[in-house]
Parts: sequence; structure tokens; C-alpha cells
Amino acid sequence: MTMNILNNKNKRISIFKTLALCLFAAVSLTLVSCDDDMDIQQSYPFTVETMPVPNKVTKGQTVEIRCELKKTGDFANTLYTIRYFQFEGEGTLKMDNGITFLPNDRYLLENEKFRLYYTAAGEEAHNFIVVVEDNFSNSYELEFDFNNRNVKDDGVITVVPIGNFKPLTR
Repeated sequence: MTMNILNNKNKRISIFKTLALCLFAAVSLTLVSCDDDMDIQQSYPFTVETMPVPNKVTKGQTVEIRCELKKTGDFANTLYTIRYFQFEGEGTLKMDNGITFLPNDRYLLENEKFRLYYTAAGEEAHNFIVVVEDNFSNSYELEFDFNNRNVKDDGVITVVPIGNFKPLTR
């Protein structure tokens, strides 16, 4: 009977030692295999594409600038802002949601596709840049140059046919 008690006690001790060794191995492997530096990319480069715009503008004329934000990746917490600087000429720049920009003030860009409207207030040439920035210090600049359009309206309309046309015979 004493032998059975000793065998049972030895079995319990060996099971306990085995479990302790397995637990120690699992903990040590977990600690060794984990790295505190997780590599999560939050900042992605981007560009802003625009449709072609005219290169001449007259006083009082409004030019529509269609823009689209092109991102190489997407992070849910990225915020984009827009601002502009006018170097030459006088005019106003508005967003499609009705906000009129003040030079060098930042405005939240809410959509990836947006329209800007520049209205010339002077007769001279107009030059300004639009800067789109994200909250990770990435930025993209667009430069716009509009010359003054000196058009004389003499009442003559010139028609330029497209394609091969032959005059009608009577």
C-alpha cells in the first residue's frame, strides 16, 4: 500500500513537472516570438488630378477646376485639407460646397472628387497654387496660370468645319 501511494505521488509530481515545463516553454516562445514594433502603414502618397482648364480668363469670368484625389493606399483616419496662395492677379477661389477660400487658410477636404471655381477680379494675369495636405505631412501642389484674355468682339463668327465636307450643289 505504501508503494501505491509513492507511485501515485511520483506520477502526480511527474505530471506536474511536465505541465510546468510545457507552460514555461509556451510562455518563453510567446515572449521571444512577439515584437513590440508593429509595422502598420498609415501614411500613403497621393496626387491630385485635374481636368484640363483654359489658360485665359477675363475679369468677372469663372473657371471650373475639376479635381480628384488619387491615393496609393487608404488609412481610415487620414484627413485631407486644402488651401491656396495667390501670387499674381486678383480673384476668388470657391469650393463646390460654397466655401470661399481665404489665402493660406486650411479647409477640410470632405470628398475625393471636388470642384474649385476661380473667378477673376482683375484684368491682369492670374497665378495661384492650390495645396492639398494630409495629416501625415504629405502634400501635393497644383499651380494655375491664367493670362488675361483680350478679345475684341467685331461681330464676325468664324466656323471651322471638322471632317471632310463638300459644298451642297444647287
